Amino acid sequence: MASITPNCELCAMPGGEVIHEEEKFRVVLIDDAQYPGFCRVIWTAHAREMTDLEVLDRILFMDAVWQTEMAVREVMLPDKVNIASLGNIVPHLHWHVIPRYADDMQFPGPVWAQPQRVPSDEILAARKALLPALRQELQERFAAPS
Repeated sequence: MASITPNCELCAMPGGEVIHEEEKFRVVLIDDAQYPGFCRVIWTAHAREMTDLEVLDRILFMDAVWQTEMAVREVMLPDKVNIASLGNIVPHLHWHVIPRYADDMQFPGPVWAQPQRVPSDEILAARKALLPALRQELQERFAAPS
């Protein structure tokens, strides 16, 4: 049974649109107008750091991160993918998987940096149009036997 911590945002809420969920982790799609395809892989039980997990759980969790990255790369065709585990604000173990483009708001800085430009509505709409294919690719990747 997963441990739940009161007042933890990721214990209390899914953290995005749940695309895939297993006993130990879930993959969610973040509704971010500037970064269509932004996903999170969230550990179900409350843990703060990767080293809080048993070795086999760390392997399972990181494989989910890599599978998510591969789906994002295949469907969203980004120039780069950023993967980050911060947890400074929400100290519940989760990884961000973020497609990045040379024309996105903060590139080449992190998505949390000051904006450098505003991408056109057409570019963002084209990226958002890929989200159904990303949902399907993620579901297929996680449905396939390991």
